[in-house]
Amino acid sequence: MTPAPPQQPQPFDQAAVRPVIAGLMLAMFLSALEQTIVAPALAAIGRSLNDVENLSWVVTAYLLSATVATPLFGKLSDIYGRRWMMLIAVAIFLAGSLACALAPSMGVLIAARALQGFGGGGILPLAQTVIADILTPRERPIFQSYSSVMFMTASILGPLAGGFLTDYLHWSFIFWIMLPMGFVALATTDRALKLIPRNDRPHTLDGIGAALMIAAALALLLALSWGGVRYPWSSVPIVALLIGSLVLWLAFAWWLKRAPEPFIPLSLVGEPLIGLMVVAAFFSIGTIIGLSIVVPLYLELVLGFSASGGGVALIAYVVGTSFGSLSSGRLMSRLAHYKRVPLTALPLSIATFALLAWQPAGWSLVSVCAILMVNGFGVGTMYPFSTVTIQNAVEPQRFGVATGTLNFFRQLGGAIIAAVFVAIVLGGLEGGEGARLIETVTAHGATAATRTAGAAHFAPLFGWVFLAAALFLAASLLAVVLAEERPLRGPATRVKPAE
Repeated sequence: MTPAPPQQPQPFDQAAVRPVIAGLMLAMFLSALEQTIVAPALAAIGRSLNDVENLSWVVTAYLLSATVATPLFGKLSDIYGRRWMMLIAVAIFLAGSLACALAPSMGVLIAARALQGFGGGGILPLAQTVIADILTPRERPIFQSYSSVMFMTASILGPLAGGFLTDYLHWSFIFWIMLPMGFVALATTDRALKLIPRNDRPHTLDGIGAALMIAAALALLLALSWGGVRYPWSSVPIVALLIGSLVLWLAFAWWLKRAPEPFIPLSLVGEPLIGLMVVAAFFSIGTIIGLSIVVPLYLELVLGFSASGGGVALIAYVVGTSFGSLSSGRLMSRLAHYKRVPLTALPLSIATFALLAWQPAGWSLVSVCAILMVNGFGVGTMYPFSTVTIQNAVEPQRFGVATGTLNFFRQLGGAIIAAVFVAIVLGGLEGGEGARLIETVTAHGATAATRTAGAAHFAPLFGWVFLAAALFLAASLLAVVLAEERPLRGPATRVKPAE
């Protein structure tokens, strides 16, 4: 039986839509930019702070903290309103950025990245929830695609800016530049969000569930980070971490069934459509996040581009992802059978990953740009598709919880998949040689022979990375195939988007 249509949002003043959307864009840009701007600077950070072995935690600390923040901020926004929670999220993000810029050691930097991630993790779901507050499901795809383009543009421009600042200034500038942009975002969103309606609903916060999730994910990420680098994969510490992670995940699932208001509402995820969209987003968006971390390393280690030169190659990816997201949003608002969009596009991304897995080395700049553009187009369709599909299935009082849950699994997928990719690259060489070889190959003054030898070592490892990415997207495609296609409700053209 088809579920009863959920209650729709009240009409929102058309003249106020664009200022609200514009106010959200800058805040989202900051959150997405900081997820990837650090990637080209990792080698320089490791050399500067004398700690290459723990570099992966500069990335995973941000992603893990953002994963926890995503459902918490969604739920808190249902209690206290979107505006206050957005201001708090941006303020925490700015405090973390300042701490990162001033960090004197790797341990302090990792802690500061976790603080920064907690603020950044609240921004994206809050922005998507506000869009759901002010637009009907039929109107949302185009505006959600705009937010997706902003997110993906920042995700790709991040490595470009990070490489430039690292090559020509200092790695700390990737954090300093966040401060002026953040204060502008703070002022802009404050004005814009005073205009939105409120759909308050009382909630309680599940601290035990959040703690169990953090512990389970932390044990898994430690195993992936240390395996093959600090300890052999079959060693007691790695096996113990994997078993401990499994036990904690089982405890997390057990608690979610019994908590009065669980950290992740199983009743929501248990709905077939929402559960399948969660799986699709976990693997597709998680793969995008994971690759945004390792592709700059691939371009530098295997194809021989500099940190800034490799960033230039990723512009093709943002063109593809932006076009895919925009096309998806526009087609979804017009097509009755809108599921055909990702069903047609995702196989393109899978095919390009299979191609790179088969032949990871030897690509020219033009060839890499073409491959990245096609790949980005295919997977870019999943941003508006997954968000709009889930928001179309719930009532306004659950927009914050539903959007936060979706983004929780997106971020969790990104954290785990990024750790898997990094584990393949760093742990694929015996005795922890991966980290040392990266330091040698990317060092200033490294000879052409050294870089060629490094490329020969790393090319097969990145082949496995791309094969894993193809398999992850295949899982996402299967979830989309199985998902129910419910009609999008509401008029298609009440608000004309800005051209």
